[in-house]
Amino acid sequence: MNHDILTLKDLARRTDLADVTIAGWVKEKLLRPAGFADDQTPLFPAAVVDRVVQIRKLADLGYRPEEIQKIIKKVGLPQDRDGRKAAAEKARFLTVGNLAEQSGVSPRTIKHWEDKGIIEPDMRTEGGFRLYSGSYVFLCKLIRDLQLFGYTLEEIKIVSDDVRTLFAIQDDLEAFPKAEVEAKLDSMLKAIQALFDKMGLLEEGIGRWRDLLKKEKKDIQGLKAKNQKRGPAGKGGDHA
Repeated sequence: MNHDILTLKDLARRTDLADVTIAGWVKEKLLRPAGFADDQTPLFPAAVVDRVVQIRKLADLGYRPEEIQKIIKKVGLPQDRDGRKAAAEKARFLTVGNLAEQSGVSPRTIKHWEDKGIIEPDMRTEGGFRLYSGSYVFLCKLIRDLQLFGYTLEEIKIVSDDVRTLFAIQDDLEAFPKAEVEAKLDSMLKAIQALFDKMGLLEEGIGRWRDLLKKEKKDIQGLKAKNQKRGPAGKGGDHA
């Protein structure tokens, strides 16, 4: 697990600066967080360390924050362009709270899936924040779908492992022996066909239930209308 994301305290420790100093630079817009944790703690890409060092050099020379801001706008900082690129790349992460909100599942459910090895964070900060790429939103929705299909968490883990393996093979086919790739791909194709078969059965069942519910709904509405037309005292009413 890498540690490419830093909290404000992590950044202060890396650069030997006081938290309040860095917080002040954030307030002056000399530094911009890549995002925030669930408790609004600012999070920074590791590449920002170089930017902090350059800002500190200017501050040590006696430049005030507003003057440093003008220098940055006019000529930039050394490696500033690379730093912005890295920040943009790291801005795509999601905290547990972000992921839960966007995928429609609870943070507790995500933690449970992690405990079962179904998903795992793309990275953790030095302070322990778990961070995920945006692709996990779709993956969490797929996991929820599989649960609706009747898959156990153990079966879902197999599917999730297959997805991660497929991504790894796609990223670097030559890193895997030819025979191993062939076996893994054959296994995935069988799993896909099994899911297609189960989805077919579910679609048939859903169709039956849809027809049944439509009929029951119509019957119930008919009975409701008939009941409303009855007199104030029907057979089940009170008698003198």
